[in-house]
Amino acid sequence: MDVPERMQIVEISQHGGPEVLVQAERDVPRPKAGDVLIRVAWAGVNRPDALQRAGNYAPPPDASDLPGLEASGEVVAVGEGAGWSVGDRVCGLLPGGGYAEYVTTPGAHCLPVPEGLSLKEAACLPETYFTVWTNVFDRGRLRGGERFLVHGGSSGIGTTAIQLAREWGARVFTTAGTDEKCAFCAELGAERAINYKTEDFVDVLRSEGGADLILDMVGGDYIARNIRTLADDGRLVQIAFLGGAKAELNFAPLMVRRLTVTGSTLRPQSDGAKAAIADALREHVWPLLAAGKVRPIMDSEFALAEASKAHARMESSDHMGKIVLRVAGDMT
Repeated sequence: MDVPERMQIVEISQHGGPEVLVQAERDVPRPKAGDVLIRVAWAGVNRPDALQRAGNYAPPPDASDLPGLEASGEVVAVGEGAGWSVGDRVCGLLPGGGYAEYVTTPGAHCLPVPEGLSLKEAACLPETYFTVWTNVFDRGRLRGGERFLVHGGSSGIGTTAIQLAREWGARVFTTAGTDEKCAFCAELGAERAINYKTEDFVDVLRSEGGADLILDMVGGDYIARNIRTLADDGRLVQIAFLGGAKAELNFAPLMVRRLTVTGSTLRPQSDGAKAAIADALREHVWPLLAAGKVRPIMDSEFALAEASKAHARMESSDHMGKIVLRVAGDMT
C-alpha cells in the first residue's frame, strides 16, 4: 500500500486555550519493530489532550508531541512482530499523535473494530475503555451486587463505566450537572443519577448503605466527601483532578473502616501493562460490544482542522458522551 511522505496534522503551537491548536504538515512516521502505522479515519478527543494543550500533561519522552490518545483506521504498514496485517481495520490506544492523518502505535495496543460498529464509533473506545477497565475492574475490583458511584456520568468515562458496571450486575449511581444529563445516565442503566447542583451525593449514597466503589475524576473537595460516602471496606479510585489535586483529609476513617484509596493514569504505564489491558478487553468487553449490550455514546464530530472547536465543546462540559475528529472518515 502506498504511503505518502507528508501528512496533515494538528499541533499545539504554544500552551494555552483551544485556539493554540493549529493545522500544519509533517513527515509521516514509520513503524518500528512491534508497531503498526494506521491511516487515521477518526480520532477521539479526551481531557488529557486539553491538559497537554494547556501545558499540564507532558507526553512521555519517546512519544509524539501531537495530541491524540486514540484513533481508528486502517493498518497501512507493520513493523516486525506487530501482529497485524496491512488492510486490517483497528482501533488503537496511542502514546500520542492521533491528531494526524497517520499515526504509529504498538500493535499490542490495538484491537479489531467490533462487529457491528463503524470506524467512527470504534475511535471512541480505546482511551475510555482501557481507562475504565483497569480502574473499575482491575484496581477497583468491582463485583456484582456492589454499590458503584461514578462521578461525571455523562462524560465518555462516565457513560462507559455506567454501562459496563450495569453488565457486571452492580448497582450504579452517578452524578451529573443537569436534570437532562441525569435522565440520560438513567437511560444508560444508572439506578440513581444525582444532580450535584441540587443534591448531596454523600447523603444519597449513605442512605443506601454507602458506596463500595467510587470512580472519581474531580478531586479537590470531593476527596474528603468521597471518603465519607464509602461503605466499610470501600474503595476510592482516582483518575483525574479537575477540581484540584490537593485536599485536607482525616486519615483515621481509612484505618477504622478499612478503606482503600488508589488511582492511576494510563499514558505513563508500560507497553506490557497496556497490552495486558487490551487482552482483557478483547476477552471480556469486545463480545459485549459485538452483541450490542454496551456501546460508545457519541456527542459530536468535528473535522481535523476544527480541533479547536472540539476542545471548546469538551471544556464547556455541555457534551454528553464522546467527541471525535473526522480525519479520513469511514473508509470504504
